[in-house]
Amino acid sequence: MRGVTALWTSAAIAKATGGAASAPFEASGVAFDSREVAPGDLFVALKGESADGHDFIPKALAAGAAGLLVDRDVDGPCVKVADTTRGLDDLGIAARGRTQAKIVGVTGSAGKTGVKEALFSAFDRMSFGAAHRSLKSYNNHVGVPLSLARMPQETRYGVFEMGMNHEGELRALTRLVRPHVALVTTIAPAHIEYFGSEEKIAQAKAEIFEGLVEGGVAIIPADSPHAPLLADVAGRHAARVVRFGRGQDADVRLIEEIPAEGGGTRVAARVRGASLSFTVGMPGRHWVSNALAVLAAVEAVGGDLAQAGLALAELTGLPGRGARRPVRTADGGEALIIDEAYNANPASMAATLEQLGREPGRRRVAILGAMKELGGLSDSLHAGLADAVRSAHVDFALLVGEEMAPLADALAGTIPVELVKNSNQAIEIASQSIRDGDVLLVKGSNSIGLSRLVERLAASEVA
Repeated sequence: MRGVTALWTSAAIAKATGGAASAPFEASGVAFDSREVAPGDLFVALKGESADGHDFIPKALAAGAAGLLVDRDVDGPCVKVADTTRGLDDLGIAARGRTQAKIVGVTGSAGKTGVKEALFSAFDRMSFGAAHRSLKSYNNHVGVPLSLARMPQETRYGVFEMGMNHEGELRALTRLVRPHVALVTTIAPAHIEYFGSEEKIAQAKAEIFEGLVEGGVAIIPADSPHAPLLADVAGRHAARVVRFGRGQDADVRLIEEIPAEGGGTRVAARVRGASLSFTVGMPGRHWVSNALAVLAAVEAVGGDLAQAGLALAELTGLPGRGARRPVRTADGGEALIIDEAYNANPASMAATLEQLGREPGRRRVAILGAMKELGGLSDSLHAGLADAVRSAHVDFALLVGEEMAPLADALAGTIPVELVKNSNQAIEIASQSIRDGDVLLVKGSNSIGLSRLVERLAASEVA
C-alpha cells in the first residue's frame, strides 16, 4: 500500500470481476501462493492440475491475508466469482485500465528478464519510485495477470515480461498487457521442441505486437536473421518499428565497446541521431545488446536516456543471470562464481561462455547443465557448444544431465571433461575441486537445479 490508498478494495475487486463481496476489506497486495502471502494481501484461490488454492485458505488467512478471491462460500472476507482464474485475468485487466502508466512488454528467447530488470531500474530512477514490473519470471498465463493486478494506480511506468512455449500464448498475454512498447530481445532455439524451427519461434514471439495500443512502438533485434519477419508483423500493428543492434541499419546502434573493470563494458551508442556514452555493469557482449534494447524502449516512451545509462551501470548482480560471487576455497584462497544458473539455451550458453573466455583466472571452469525443450535437435545443439567451450579456453568442463553426453563426446581429447547425471553429483565434485584463482561459470536450464550448486559453493561467500 502506498500512503493511505489501498491497492484494491473489496468493492473495486467485485466491480472488476463481476463478483460479490461478502464483507468490506482493503488489500495492499495480491498473491496466489499461500507460501508468499504477506499481511494485507488478497489471496486468489486458483485451481491447478494438482492443487486447489481453496484448500490453502486457512494458511493464507493465518499469514495475514486481508481478503480472498474464491469460487465458493468460505469462511473469511471474500469476493466470490464464477471462476478464479478468469477473476485474476479480470483484476489484471482492471489494473491496466485504471492506470495512465507507460507500459513496456518484453519477450524473447533470451535476455527478457534481464532487460525487464534493467528497464525497471531506469524507470524507477526517472519516476522517483513510481515504476512497477513483474517480479521473478512471472511471465505466463498466471504470472502476467498477477503482475498486472499488483500494479498501483499511480504507477508511471510498467514493465511486463511475457514468455511462451506454444503458439498463441503471447497473443493472449499481450492483449492483457496492452503495451505502448513491445520489445523482442532475440530469437534463438529455446522451446524449439514445440515449434520445430527458429522461424516458427520468431512468428510466435511476434504475437507480442498484436497487443500494442494505438500509436505503439515495436522494438526488434536488427542483427537477427529473423528481423525481416519480425519487422513485417510489427509493421501491421505498430506506428513505428525501431531496430537495435550492431549493424548500420539499426536505429539504436552500437558505435564502440571497450571492456571495463569488473567484467562490464564501456559503450558508445547512437540513439536515433543522438550519441550516448555509458557503462554496462553486467558482463558479456550479450548485455551490450540488452543495453541497446533498453535504450530503445526508454527513448520510445520519452524517458531520460541519461538516467537509463546510470541504471545500466549500477545493474551488476542479478541472481541466476550473471551475478558474480567471490567465494572461499578449500585451499584457503578465493574463486569467482559467475551465476547463470537460472536458464539456458544455445544462444545464451554461447554468449556466457564467450564472457568466461575473457575472465582472468588461474583456471576457467565451465559447469554446464542440460538445455531442455530442444526436441529432436537436442543432440546436435548440445554438441554444437563444443566450439564455444574451446574458444573460451575452458580448463575443465563439468557437464550435468544426460543431454550433455553429445557435448562430452565432442570435447573428448581436447579438454578435461566430466559428465554427471544430476546436480547433487556436480555439487560434490565442484566442492572438492575448486581452487584459489579459479573462475567458474555455472549455467543450465532451471530444472537441472544448478542454483543449488551455486548456493552450496556460496556458503563461504567473501563479504
